[in-house]
Amino acid sequence: MKSKAVILVTGGTGYIGSHTVIELLQSDFEVVIVDNLSNSFAESVDRINMITDKKPVFYKADLCDSSQVSQIFDKHQFDAVIHFAALKAVGESVEKPLFYYRNNLISLLNLLQACKMYKVNQLVFSSSCTVYGQPDCLPVTEDTPVSQPHSPYGNTKKISEEILFDCSHSSDLKVIALRYFNPCGAHPSGLIGEFPAEKPNNLMPVITQAAAGLLKFFEVYGDDYDTPDGSCIRDYIHVTDLARAHVKAIDRLTTGDSKSKFEIFNVGIGQGISVFQMIQTFERLTGIRLNYKISTRRSGDIARIWADTSKAEKELGWKAKFTLDDMINTAWKWQQNLISKPV
Repeated sequence: MKSKAVILVTGGTGYIGSHTVIELLQSDFEVVIVDNLSNSFAESVDRINMITDKKPVFYKADLCDSSQVSQIFDKHQFDAVIHFAALKAVGESVEKPLFYYRNNLISLLNLLQACKMYKVNQLVFSSSCTVYGQPDCLPVTEDTPVSQPHSPYGNTKKISEEILFDCSHSSDLKVIALRYFNPCGAHPSGLIGEFPAEKPNNLMPVITQAAAGLLKFFEVYGDDYDTPDGSCIRDYIHVTDLARAHVKAIDRLTTGDSKSKFEIFNVGIGQGISVFQMIQTFERLTGIRLNYKISTRRSGDIARIWADTSKAEKELGWKAKFTLDDMINTAWKWQQNLISKPV
């Protein structure tokens, strides 16, 4: 059976990228991955193969090097691109803004130049709810005004969306930007999950590593926010649900169902969960008491945000399936597998 299309997935060995590659392969797409492995591992390709019985083509390359990008486009005829590759730690971006602007924006510009040269006119962009800043009204819809993000990371997503909007309206390029919220959890097989190469920044791997004894304790950054329990509130979404949304977006582009050259969709579960609620739910499900301490607020964090996902449900035909319990159980299964069979 002939595959539907050939999809270039940048950052495809990373956390969200690898899960999306699995969903693409299981939907009969051909996949080519490019990743510089700055925060991921090449072994992800083998694990994808174990799950799907299909092995994507993989290139270790840096998108900030335009010659490397051109070499990859020379070798393949891509039907569409999913662009994940970016630095993504909010706190680090505050400390190293130039590092983030250079990496996240130059890589996008090089990719778009290659798309233009090789006539690849369909792109799904990994955007973020950080473009909303701290919204005045919740939940946020796609019509919620974009404000100045609270971190350079968030600003790179905002600027990238503006670049993509301009490019789509001056060329044949069609773009879907998925503004997603806080991915967590792991593939139900336990073979793929979140495993940052350096110190984890996201809440779930911090919790699971602490529960596994890899961290003596972890910090809760602030208990004095204007929220019911004082901790930050986020909209957590299972990474497999998020991956499915990317496949839906590719389907929409490749079948010509897009209603405009540049479309935006929120991808979350539409429910706000606080840091303390996440901790309490993990302790309830696993029976493990977590060791944490309250620290000062982390620069770049906002108090609360969650999504209105009705547009994605109506237009993309997508809806989250996994619950918070599923997110925690699959993340903990992945962490336990790492202990017995480390990457």
